[in-house]
Amino acid sequence: AMLRLRLLTWDVKDTLLRLRRPVGESYAAEARAHGLQLQPPALSQAFREAYGAQNRRFPNYGHDQGLSSRQWWLDVVGQTFRLAGVHDDSIVTLMAENLYRDYCSAQNWEALPGAGETLSRCRQRGFRMGVISNFDNRLEKILSQCDLRHHFEFVLTSEAAGFAKPDRRIFEEALCLGGVPPGQVAHIGDDYTRDYRAARAVGMHSFLLRVAGQSEEPVVPPEHVLPTLGHLLGLIEK
Repeated sequence: AMLRLRLLTWDVKDTLLRLRRPVGESYAAEARAHGLQLQPPALSQAFREAYGAQNRRFPNYGHDQGLSSRQWWLDVVGQTFRLAGVHDDSIVTLMAENLYRDYCSAQNWEALPGAGETLSRCRQRGFRMGVISNFDNRLEKILSQCDLRHHFEFVLTSEAAGFAKPDRRIFEEALCLGGVPPGQVAHIGDDYTRDYRAARAVGMHSFLLRVAGQSEEPVVPPEHVLPTLGHLLGLIEK
């Protein structure tokens, strides 16, 4: 039977937008501008360490500990360069501020194949749309710069909500913003726990974008799996 959906909510990173190049390459380019030769793989590894430690210590951009997301990110970027062996604080600070600004734009983000077209077709079919994303307050600007913002009635970030997926409260807040009961909403995302399962836990429908080469575990009913964004309307309208 056809799902009676009124609202579609979307994850952003690796569902609608992706980084144009690995983090290590962007950081290495910034370092080169300051005369520093650093290896992209080493920087990517340092970034994973710095990001992981910061996220454990200050979850969701330090929202509950009174940190600003800007300071949260400046600390992660600074620590990345320190782990990679850069110890000149003035250069580290400058590079962190430059990168924080650069990740706010289409310079570092691009739409996934079919993203714009799928969103347009969903709106043509009369679906209302919103975003539910574990992201900081730069997301509105990034979506605008990548020409996707106009598709959405609301953009709910974990920073604004105060809760990050898979916490049910960010989904509940989105349902409030949309004014639609969960049974008439479907969430689309690429993460099994934070998107697919979390949305279903509040009574929403959900679809899992599964890029080729990703592990097939855990098992998801095939009618809930999107090999590409272009498959969405076919599954909804079956």
